[in-house]
Amino acid sequence: MTRNLDINVEHLTRVEGHGNIVVNMREGKLEKAQLEIVEAPRYFEAMLKGRSFHEAAIITSRICGICSLGHQITSLKATEQALGLTVSEQTVLLRKLLIHGATIQSNILHAYFLAAPDFLKVGSVFPLVSSHPDVVVRALRMKRLANDIGEVVGGRAVHPITPVPGGFTHIPAPDELKELKRRLVEDMTPDLLATVETLKTLAGEIPVFERDTEFISLRSDDDYALYDGDICSSDTGRVADSMYREMTNEFIVPHSTSKHCRHHRSSYFVGALARWNNNHDRLCDLALQAAGALGLEPGCCNPYMNTIAQVVEAAHCTVDSIRIIDELLERGLQQEEPDQEPTRFGTGVGATEVPRGILYHEYTYDRQGRLTAANCIIPTGQNLENIDDDMKKLVPEILDRSQEEITSYLEMLVRAYDPCISCSVHMLDVDFVE
Repeated sequence: MTRNLDINVEHLTRVEGHGNIVVNMREGKLEKAQLEIVEAPRYFEAMLKGRSFHEAAIITSRICGICSLGHQITSLKATEQALGLTVSEQTVLLRKLLIHGATIQSNILHAYFLAAPDFLKVGSVFPLVSSHPDVVVRALRMKRLANDIGEVVGGRAVHPITPVPGGFTHIPAPDELKELKRRLVEDMTPDLLATVETLKTLAGEIPVFERDTEFISLRSDDDYALYDGDICSSDTGRVADSMYREMTNEFIVPHSTSKHCRHHRSSYFVGALARWNNNHDRLCDLALQAAGALGLEPGCCNPYMNTIAQVVEAAHCTVDSIRIIDELLERGLQQEEPDQEPTRFGTGVGATEVPRGILYHEYTYDRQGRLTAANCIIPTGQNLENIDDDMKKLVPEILDRSQEEITSYLEMLVRAYDPCISCSVHMLDVDFVE
């Protein structure tokens, strides 16, 4: 279709700051389709230099108020590898439980409060308070329980305080874990089943769009990899986390103050859909049933289905949280002193899955246990080039639609990646000039 388009969305705050969507088309030829990140860098890596290994996780958890736990755990893993600190099996189990809680709360928040309004053609969640009060209450109940996992295990839901290098400063009481299990069984599981039924009624509102791309996530032989594992590409297979630079290949683009990434192709996808495509065989039965009910199949290349993958993942995290609590109670909780006596001083890499995708921290320490170098590669940055590639394919496919529909498609595409909470709650103000 021969059409002229000038789309300029200013201050699309998707990376804890400001970003713009820019699309230009002349006589049916697409000249530009990109997400411009215009926020100034915040220099967390520079802030870390000279800091003690006791401080690194506390500082980096402030990178994000939603993925604070993910940054903290990834930071701890990098520090422990660099300094030769050991952690117990109990510590690993408690960390996995924390990650499950953080994943559930973030995925549910996105599905209900950020994505559902798009499906229902409303500007925010607030109209749903009147039209679907039971659904909103359900979402709040699920999020509250997920946050409570963080409070019980981590000391608080945002910026946890009990996880430290080598272990925990405080562990939960058995009765606290038993109560969490009861609520996961009696409240969260039925709410997840109801969530699947709700999304089934909205499935027809998910745009039909596909673009074959590379998916990168962690992959483990033991479980659905969120805490640990190799880096896995759907194109090239698995490598150790120490090779993360070869997988990310950061580069600078003129339209973004955030670096972009590529590996085997021009771009790649990280997040719940990538984890689904690389790890669906590791999911529990409840999660697989949810995927079947919602039409999510292996090899899915529709970025809009990332929201569905998040709900499927929340089901798995719920079931596995119950398993972990049972294992902790059966083993018997032990008061353990964190191992904070370095056996070496060097470089370590930590890689974990946060809700928005695989996260990397790399630290180098001197013999005083102070940071001399740090590198953090965050999921949103890894997805930016993939978003641009999606836009380049999407825009020509929807030229026959109205301005309102094109606006909706572009908004939903960016939201599907769930780059950050603070920006996802804003509607995009799109102006068309033809």
